[in-house]
Amino acid sequence: MRVRFSYLDRQFADIEPYLADVRALVQTGRFTLGAPVEEFERRFAAMCGLPHAVGVASGTDALMLTLKVLGVGPGDEVITAANTFIATVGAIAMTGARPVLVDSTDGFTIDPRLVEAAITARTKALVPVHYTGNVADMPALMDIARRRQLLVVEDACQCIGGMRDGHPVGFWGEAACFSLHPLKNLNVWGDGGLIVTGSADLDRRLRLFRNHGLTGRDEAVVFGHNSRLDALQAVIGSRLIDQTSFITSRRIENAARLDRGLADLAPQVRIPRRDPQVKHVYHLYVLRVERRDELVAWLRAEGIEAKIHYPVPVHLQPASRALGYTDGDCPQAEADSRCVITLPAHQHLTDEEIDYMIDRVRAFYGAGS
Repeated sequence: MRVRFSYLDRQFADIEPYLADVRALVQTGRFTLGAPVEEFERRFAAMCGLPHAVGVASGTDALMLTLKVLGVGPGDEVITAANTFIATVGAIAMTGARPVLVDSTDGFTIDPRLVEAAITARTKALVPVHYTGNVADMPALMDIARRRQLLVVEDACQCIGGMRDGHPVGFWGEAACFSLHPLKNLNVWGDGGLIVTGSADLDRRLRLFRNHGLTGRDEAVVFGHNSRLDALQAVIGSRLIDQTSFITSRRIENAARLDRGLADLAPQVRIPRRDPQVKHVYHLYVLRVERRDELVAWLRAEGIEAKIHYPVPVHLQPASRALGYTDGDCPQAEADSRCVITLPAHQHLTDEEIDYMIDRVRAFYGAGS
């Protein structure tokens, strides 16, 4: 049996409805902003429980533009997690600010206990990452931010639909940023991103900044950027957005099935703590395992497309050399980089495929079904 990590062939097996939408868009000739983008923004904001959503070119741009519009720039420091994807840190660097990287918890999110010690006189913002689809400890982080007068921008690129204590991601910070990359839980046919916010003023400024600072065809009130969500991607997003609830619930069900099937393999397989206060949406289903590289090779030979997210933590990447981090600075992230494995858990998996993964992991460790 083959269990693929990508589900795009199954998701778009019936492509005709999407092509019909694209044909209708082509007939309008409106490929930049316009009604399709406005409609998708409206629906996305409503899904997130916030009044405003701004479509941009990518999740990375969503983070970078938001930080810049909030005034983050050269001379500032921005604290984020050491175990995130490189884009989070790259977006901070693109503002001219210095990224400050903090270690993670058992749940793969930034450790609030370490954040306060990382704050200096130059710290301007905090970017908690809702990594894997798990929601960071926002109440604790917001307490720190309020006391230390820090801006908070949530990196929710992996966490569409996530919640903590009944509140959706985006509830806490000045804004939350999302990615629509083809393998995200809500995806499009290329790159795309959205920023959600409760602030009408931030919404207005972001809309200006994503479109060269233009208020009309011929008047620019600020110098801005070109980061518009393509109308084509908005059309695809609008067709898929109604599936978000199904996608989320199915991923949660699949993760629970994997948890049950692997729970007794500890310590060889360690399932992260599942916080009952969090609606974890499982963009990634990540485990800590012994003999990780051997297991990955075994699973791939058995037809299971296991992944590693990520074998080198951001603070030890060549791009981070100038930041001055060394081995041992973020021990949890470093230990995880040597033992984490990601199994497919997407919404198009069958129960038979999930059971096959469980069976093959158990067989590797010499455990019966």
